[in-house]
Amino acid sequence: MRVGVPKEIKPQENRAGLTPPSVHELVRHGHQVLVQAGTGAGIGCDDAQYVAAGARIVPDAAAVFAEAEMVVKVKEPQPAEIAMLRRGQLLFTYLHLAPDEAQTRGLLASGCTAIAYETITDAQGRLPLLAPMSEVAGRMAVQVGAVALQRPNGGRGVLLGGVPGVAPGKVVVLGGGVVGTHAAKMAVGIGADVTILDKSLPRLRELDDLFGGRVKVLYASSAEVEQSALGADLVVGAVLVTGAAAPRLLTRAQVARMQPGAVLVDVAIDQGGCFETSRPTTHADPTYVVDGVVHYCVANMPGGVPRTSTWALNNATLPFALALAGKGWRKACTEDPYLREGLNVHEGQLTYRAVGEALSLPWVDAAGALE
Repeated sequence: MRVGVPKEIKPQENRAGLTPPSVHELVRHGHQVLVQAGTGAGIGCDDAQYVAAGARIVPDAAAVFAEAEMVVKVKEPQPAEIAMLRRGQLLFTYLHLAPDEAQTRGLLASGCTAIAYETITDAQGRLPLLAPMSEVAGRMAVQVGAVALQRPNGGRGVLLGGVPGVAPGKVVVLGGGVVGTHAAKMAVGIGADVTILDKSLPRLRELDDLFGGRVKVLYASSAEVEQSALGADLVVGAVLVTGAAAPRLLTRAQVARMQPGAVLVDVAIDQGGCFETSRPTTHADPTYVVDGVVHYCVANMPGGVPRTSTWALNNATLPFALALAGKGWRKACTEDPYLREGLNVHEGQLTYRAVGEALSLPWVDAAGALE
């Protein structure tokens, strides 16, 4: 199969769809790989390294999309990229369609087949291709939150770890999944006072065992979420409903009652955000203030550490890319029901229920697209 890797064009997105070692694996399995010139600049890999791995360098994205049978990316296709997609072409990337009707309609109109990293599952119901970036985003959430808390950046002027004689800052993590767990690990590591809220009692028991009493674990009733947020210095929004829009956990009225200079980091912004006051931001202009509360809502947080993120992502995506290239998407999805969960769009049809329901668009079961 001809596999194409265009350079990412979302603002401040420096990750790459494939690393040179991943290219080498695809070539070793008999596939051709086309890489747009400059694709690896953000991860410290020049074109020569891709050539050494067996890739052919092409001058621009148009050449990639024109020749490739499968396009491998990191972030959702931008309008200019959607315009280059075609029927019969496979797109393999993060999509996050539920809060993005324009992208969804664009992909439907293109006629392409699109498989989303974030909805592929495994035998335990986990999200193996979302997990690496969730790990990165969770850890970053505390880093960026700590910076935003500094007074020159609009924050309360609180050092999360405190110092002898001064209490540490209070970090509240909403959601005990991968993002929330890694955010809590970072926050505990720097000495913060950490609380995790989740609606799953089994998960709360697991977290209590994991952290050995170093964090408070609370059931996420609406009243407890509000009370915890009002006393927090930093709140990390780490909730996820697979493929669907994120639930709203704090209203604007509740945000307005938080401590002046407190910080909200909304990791769920890719799925529409979990705070009513959230709107997407970029690494170039990551924060804004609403009612005295600093909001950090960068929609591609792991793009800020692209080398770490790209290698972590490729560790997870490469086996699926090899299966898709080696078998074709139809056979690969037929044989692997977990990969089939990633099928979101096929030849003008929406094939993921949660997206259809979120956008009030008609959808068909993914299995039907395989017939």
